[in-house]
Amino acid sequence: MYHRRINRVTNRNITLSLVANPSHLEAVDPVVQGKTKAEQFYLSDTEGKKVMSILLHGDAAFAGQGIVYETFHLSDLPSYTTHGTIHVVVNNQIGFTTDPRVARSSPYPTDVARVVNAPIFHVNGDDPEAVMYVCNVAAEWRNTFHKDVVIDLVCFRRNGHNEMDEPMFTQPLMYKQIKKQKAVLKKYAEKLMSEGVVTQQEFEAEMAKYDKICEEAYARSKDEKIMHIKHWLDSPWPGFFTLDGQPKSMKCPSTGLSEETLAHIGGVASSVPVEDFTIHGGLTRILKSRGEMVKNRTVDWALAEYMAFGSLLNEGIHIRLSGQDVERGTFSHRHHVLHDQNVDKKTCIPMNHLWPNQAPYTVCNSSLSEYGVLGFELGFAMASPNALVLWEAQFGDFHNTAQCIIDQFISPGQAKWVRQNGIVLLLPHGMEGMGPEHSSARPERFLQMCNDDPDVVPKLTEDFAVQQLYDTNWIVVNCSTPANYFHVLRRQILLPFRKPLIVFSPKSLLRHPDAKSSFDMMLPGTEFLRGIEEDGPAAQKPENVKRLLFCTGKVYYELAKERKNRDLEAEVAITRLEQLSPFPFDVVEQEAKKYPNAELIWCQEEHKNQGYYEYVKPRIRATTRRERPVWYAGREPASAPATGNKNTHLQELKRFLETSFNLDSFKNLDN
Repeated sequence: MYHRRINRVTNRNITLSLVANPSHLEAVDPVVQGKTKAEQFYLSDTEGKKVMSILLHGDAAFAGQGIVYETFHLSDLPSYTTHGTIHVVVNNQIGFTTDPRVARSSPYPTDVARVVNAPIFHVNGDDPEAVMYVCNVAAEWRNTFHKDVVIDLVCFRRNGHNEMDEPMFTQPLMYKQIKKQKAVLKKYAEKLMSEGVVTQQEFEAEMAKYDKICEEAYARSKDEKIMHIKHWLDSPWPGFFTLDGQPKSMKCPSTGLSEETLAHIGGVASSVPVEDFTIHGGLTRILKSRGEMVKNRTVDWALAEYMAFGSLLNEGIHIRLSGQDVERGTFSHRHHVLHDQNVDKKTCIPMNHLWPNQAPYTVCNSSLSEYGVLGFELGFAMASPNALVLWEAQFGDFHNTAQCIIDQFISPGQAKWVRQNGIVLLLPHGMEGMGPEHSSARPERFLQMCNDDPDVVPKLTEDFAVQQLYDTNWIVVNCSTPANYFHVLRRQILLPFRKPLIVFSPKSLLRHPDAKSSFDMMLPGTEFLRGIEEDGPAAQKPENVKRLLFCTGKVYYELAKERKNRDLEAEVAITRLEQLSPFPFDVVEQEAKKYPNAELIWCQEEHKNQGYYEYVKPRIRATTRRERPVWYAGREPASAPATGNKNTHLQELKRFLETSFNLDSFKNLDN
């Protein structure tokens, strides 16, 4: 919710924004902090004097939920600080039915705040004047020192958890005492009357006045005929949508760039744009290699990303890339922050030296947190549609520890709270024979949460591709070329609406000699390819093709290599599905029709009960009206994402490549 109010003391407007909060306790904490940081950023509020956050907590959750610690831990980090938050803990001394003696190991529920040396004020909730005094001191502390401060509001819960529970079941002695307690309003009124501050009549008149305000508001609420979506938004994004929250068009312009722009960004990406700066010798070779690529009009993964970011900065789009080791890149491929080898803390971000009046680029290594940091970046992305906010996991499976943010905010955000968000998740993924840890970003989990119907092929209209994106809850891609990665990042901003984007980003493709793209794939008129069709010998005589392999991501390169070794380039076609959700029904239909005599195979490197198979199979079947079976080539079902034995990994790879290219594999089998 978003409201403007007049502060009667200063006679100035104050904007109050309430962030939608799931019942997963404390999950909203980092989201609020990220949104606060964004509002401060866009107002150039570098000291937190214009924007601040207030977090309301429960005592049991404050002590019990680890996200509270993760959020405190961000409170003084340069790229995450909000310059002090006021935390109000409503301490009713009970967590649902759980007694504090079995709910925490520390004396106070607020002890977690001691990790950042925040002052903690314990105050009696039955003493309104003491509460006001403490709140004023807390506000003064925050305003003076710009550090976190905690108010422990010690009170009690008069009724059961949901006002209907029977608390005597589990806290009989406590509730015998509570029943004897007067309500705080009555207690305070009696105090004021005994001191002669107010009379009984004045008290009753004030109560009647307040009751009337409530009754009139309740009556008015019944008369409301129209409730605009904007009334429910914590940030209204003025000018981006129509009044009813609809996009102003259903078109997406070309995401390509001019040759001149590509060459300019490439030139900066392969240089050090400041004087008297000593870089690492290994980095000198990397920058030289980038320069050679630019001369040859090609890009690798890192350079494609650089060009997408750099071009958006020129268009006034702020970019924020956050996560563990993102400045260098977990795999030493990015190098967006250069470090002087002789001077401590002396750094250079070439991306901020691209254009005279460009938007700022923020790239920041985070603390070793996923839950807290992803929540923070989600909140940051809420503040403005004109920013590309990305969170990169160190390895794709690290999103496991941020699952609450994904399940509660990112996947269902628009359905639950009519709230669009364009956050991008970069999740390194791929079976490289390095063991079961950090192999899989678990694509099956994201695909299971997609809201498209596997059994219904949508009507193919002129704006089908964009309409699909508008209708989906999020976009899931696994790009196989740097150019397509470049386009999907730019499309994320050029779309007339915002949806979360899940990118299963590569590891081996970062340096794969074949995973390069020509400038020609990035020029004006080019766009993101939801599917990349076969363009080799098989496409010349499609009626002779015996097998059509569908795949996604880096397994394509292994398939293409094996097909060439077996001299099957005329008999086996390979089509890449770069966008998995929303599903490219039209691409699949076109390819299936093109090869009328071919068996349809889905090939993946992931295990059969993981990856994409269970998602794509019914959709391919629906597209072909179930006239042809869809066979599977890949690893057998397993409980772990990958084997821990390199030899077993190679055997599995050999086995599914054999299945993919043995043209007798599926004879006499029922699908």
